[in-house]
Amino acid sequence: MRRFLNLNLLFVWSELFSLIKASMTLTLTRETRNVALLVICQALAMTSITILFTVAALIGDRLAADKSLATLPLALLQIAVMITTIPASLLMKQRGRRFGFVLGTIIGLAGAGLGVTSTVIGHFWLFCVATILFGVFNGFVGFYRFAAADAASESFRAQAISLVVAGGVVAAIVGPGLASWTKDWLTATFAGSLVPIVGLQVVTLGVLQGIEMPPLSTSEQREAGRSLRQIMQQPVFIVATLGSMVGYGVMVLLMTATPLAMVAIDHPFEAAASVIQWHILGMFAPSFFTGFLIARFGVLSIILSGVILNFLCVGVNGVGVEVGHFRVALTLLGIGWNFMFVGSTTLLTATYTPVEKAKTQAMHDFLMFACVAVATFLSGRILNNSGWATVNQTAVPGLVLVFVAVLWLRQRQGQRQRIQSSSIDHPKVKN
Repeated sequence: MRRFLNLNLLFVWSELFSLIKASMTLTLTRETRNVALLVICQALAMTSITILFTVAALIGDRLAADKSLATLPLALLQIAVMITTIPASLLMKQRGRRFGFVLGTIIGLAGAGLGVTSTVIGHFWLFCVATILFGVFNGFVGFYRFAAADAASESFRAQAISLVVAGGVVAAIVGPGLASWTKDWLTATFAGSLVPIVGLQVVTLGVLQGIEMPPLSTSEQREAGRSLRQIMQQPVFIVATLGSMVGYGVMVLLMTATPLAMVAIDHPFEAAASVIQWHILGMFAPSFFTGFLIARFGVLSIILSGVILNFLCVGVNGVGVEVGHFRVALTLLGIGWNFMFVGSTTLLTATYTPVEKAKTQAMHDFLMFACVAVATFLSGRILNNSGWATVNQTAVPGLVLVFVAVLWLRQRQGQRQRIQSSSIDHPKVKN
């Protein structure tokens, strides 16, 4: 198994570096080149994040005196993401996307180094500081998909967003396996798992130098457009944000608790890492075709499909607690997240003009990661106090809310289209 894992890691990394080399040397359109490099940056970032999410709760459980605080480092990470989204977006509005991504990566590099140190010396609160720094990095990473939307033409936008999210396929193959392979590199268990994150951040800094985003216009830098309140009152914004909040929140709620639940019932860590690997693969592999599905069936249908897949995940988790149950459930959870996240992000792009995008994207991600932070913190506490079944039951009300909201928006848009069609077919007679 380990030999197979090592061969997979070698193959994936060789292919990734080949893609980096090709993106740097081939003559491509700026649109294609930028999207390709953003895919690579997303792959590197999500591999780092996946490694951290695979081991962070277990590190927290080992270092914390109060075991109910095992997921606190991840909750603080998500709070840092939430707080970072607005200043990160406004900074990039003034200084450009690449400047913001480089700054975020440097902060992530510092967080990774501190994470290794704190785990080796066994300091829980220092590890919390490390995850906060990595959360700041993650706050910038969230804008890779919006950068792809900025760089792409309107006809290519959904596919560009989807392809950047698909960069996480590398994370699915590499992340959990790398965390398992390196966990005993250093004296403290799982400290070695954090070492590769340092190298990934360094590689990202190099790739970012090749990105050439469209220059910001004077109007984008100075004009404000509509007020944020007006933008947020749009039904499309409300549904898009609800889809992102619940889709991401439910995913993190269940994913964060899964390694703890599996280890608690004596499944080996390697099995938990394998389950997370299938989950991450489910999250990102569909992105190779999610954009095309949106173009074919409509964005609202894809979001609804994501909600249904999340319901199926909860159902499978309720059937049993064998490794197979966890694997199937978290794979469904990953695909459901993908449909809800890519669909909601695509839907959001219809709610703002170019001069309004910074504040709209920032508010959307602020609300989304606020929900994620709460879900991450509650995940460990609910599991510790009430059990795995209750964790799954907690996901249901939010999913029902999104399902109803999407159906409401679909009915509203259908009524509007019928009215417009009627006005065209039966124009008013002019006196």
